[in-house]
Amino acid sequence: MVRWEPGARGRLGQAAFELFTERGFEQVTVAEIAERAGLTERTFFRYFADKPEVLFAGAEGFQDLFVSSVVGAPDSAAPIDAVAGALYAAAATFTAHSGGARRRAAIIAAHPDLRERELVKLATVAAAVADALRGRGVTDPAASLAAEAGLAVFRIAFASWIAAPDGPDLAQLIADSLDELRAVTAGK
Repeated sequence: MVRWEPGARGRLGQAAFELFTERGFEQVTVAEIAERAGLTERTFFRYFADKPEVLFAGAEGFQDLFVSSVVGAPDSAAPIDAVAGALYAAAATFTAHSGGARRRAAIIAAHPDLRERELVKLATVAAAVADALRGRGVTDPAASLAAEAGLAVFRIAFASWIAAPDGPDLAQLIADSLDELRAVTAGK
C-alpha cells in the first residue's frame, strides 16, 4: 500500500461513502475503508478521529462559511438578514454538491448516534454565528435568537430539500422558511 500519496483524505472519504452506501454505516470498519482507498488504517487515523468523523469532516468549512457571510453582511443588515445571507451561501454550496449531501443525509438519518452528532455540530455553528453577530454589535438575546432561528430555518429547509429531490431548490426552501418565520414572529 502507498503510504504518503496525495489525495489520501479525499480517497478515504470517497471509499467510506461508497461502503456506507453499499453496506450501511454500522457494517463498515475503518480497516475496510482504508483498504478500499488503498491506504493503511493508520493513515485513516491521521485524517479522521473516528469513523463517524468522515461524515462530519466538512463541519469547519460549513461553520466558516456561515461566520464569514455574517461578518461580511452590510452594516445596515438586521441580524436575521445577516444570517439569511449565510443561509443562501450555504444553499449554493449544498446545491453544487447535492448528490453527496443527499447521500450523507441518508446515512446520518439512519443512525441515532449520527443524528445526535449532527445536532451537536449544528449547535456549534449556531454559537459561532451568534459570536459573529455579537462582533457586529448585536447584543443578546438578539444575537443568540437570530443565530438559533437561522439554523432552525436551515434544518427545516434542508430536510424538505432532501425529502423532495425534484422539488424546489434549497435557496427557495430557505426563502420560504424565512418568510414563514417572519410571519410567525409577526403574529400573522
